[in-house]
Amino acid sequence: MKKLGLIGGISWVSTADYYKFINEGINKELGGVNFAECMIYSFNYNDIKRNNENNDWETTFNMLSKACQNLKNCGAEAIVLCANTMHLIADRIQESVDLPLIHIATETAKVVQKKNIKKVGLLGTKFTMELDFFKDKLSALDIEAIIPEDDDRDFIHDTIFNELGKGLILESTKARYLSIIEKLIDNGAEGIILGCTEIPLLVKQEMVKVPIFDTTLIHSNAAVAFALS
Repeated sequence: MKKLGLIGGISWVSTADYYKFINEGINKELGGVNFAECMIYSFNYNDIKRNNENNDWETTFNMLSKACQNLKNCGAEAIVLCANTMHLIADRIQESVDLPLIHIATETAKVVQKKNIKKVGLLGTKFTMELDFFKDKLSALDIEAIIPEDDDRDFIHDTIFNELGKGLILESTKARYLSIIEKLIDNGAEGIILGCTEIPLLVKQEMVKVPIFDTTLIHSNAAVAFALS
């Protein structure tokens, strides 16, 4: 089994799901008391949030690159960035650390393609929704991504950091998310990508009439496949 290096704490809430899903996935394949060989480097979320607010991606890159190097030194054979937004700098990190990096958007795009879906709604932080690092992986497979309106993007971004990232699940927030999703469906979305690893804590498949794509689970499954390859 290959050893995985997980970059977590962004936030700890979703990192806990990664740990759960990866271990469950390994056990499903191998049975018995087989579980993942992995290491987690967990950041103080506040440090990452401060960098984001200052648009200081260079500091974030240096922090994550150093953490990945530490994981490599401890025997990690691949890196899993347990946060969608951090994939803005994923290519640079992979180059600097010289280890395979399992890319969340690449793996999600593959799953969407298998569903023969050509247009998806993309939810996430404003970085994920507005920048191209995630959408480019979709467009490479001829999948169009549409995003919510400005005020809805602001709402999603704020609740990710101030509610979901702290494990706060509010019914009023859930209702607003479902309303946003409905508007995306009305605009032609055939599926919805939950492009922040905290959003699956709030939105479940039974709440939505089109397929949803839980990037936390998809990414975890890809990590399991790598570990057992």
